Amino acid sequence: MNGATAVYEAVAALRTIRQQWGELLLAIETPPADVWPPRQLAHTMRESDDEPLVVEGRAPLVLREHPAPLNLAALDAGLAIERAIFELADTLAAAVQLVERGDPRRWDYQDPGAPDARSVAGSRAHGLHYACVWVEGRVLDEDTDAEQHLDGTPAAAPFLALPEHLLHEARRTVRIAEGRLLRTLGLDQRSTPVPDRACPWCAGELTLHTDPDGPPSVTCSTGQGCTAPVPLDERARRVWGWGDLVALVGALTAAELDAETACVVINS
Repeated sequence: MNGATAVYEAVAALRTIRQQWGELLLAIETPPADVWPPRQLAHTMRESDDEPLVVEGRAPLVLREHPAPLNLAALDAGLAIERAIFELADTLAAAVQLVERGDPRRWDYQDPGAPDARSVAGSRAHGLHYACVWVEGRVLDEDTDAEQHLDGTPAAAPFLALPEHLLHEARRTVRIAEGRLLRTLGLDQRSTPVPDRACPWCAGELTLHTDPDGPPSVTCSTGQGCTAPVPLDERARRVWGWGDLVALVGALTAAELDAETACVVINS
């Protein structure tokens, strides 16, 4: 793999981690989600929207107490991802960092002798978002040109260019972290039968398709014989794309209510 490809893939993975980190934090604080409805519809289907979860500036998982996490798998994934990214930042800083203390661009290591937990953590106290942005800067070889002091005298570059072997190590590390995050959230590429729910139009089997590079979709196994008001895909299956999923959720909910009403009538 050439360097340009490694840079592209590492940056893409770091940005995916940052974009989905809030979802992982929400997952830790909520019971494990069922396959249905898709996680991407969680905010749309929520009855009441409480205060939004602010990811930036929030204490890292490694510094927080977790007396009763509702999703242990999500917590384990979050801790592992943070640890991997923080340790990667430590490794890159040891190899290429020249910037002096006090410079906001500097990655500060943990300090066991510090008086409080956040100081002990060094730059880790700023959280995963900061770490991902810092690592991305090293991958992109930012701030590697010579600079000037305020008095105009020359100053060394804050960072050296990242050696090729560390570039590939960074790519490997962040791709592994990205994969674990997406699998934990059910956003990796997979096709999963929608449990205990049949197509409201033909009673066919519904399958949820997820992909990390695009929104989810749902297909019906009946094919062209299904009368659902959505298009056919390349395999002649009815397919609900992103714009149709809310309507499908509504139709399934209505079908469940009708079934419950019928059971009540029969049993009365």
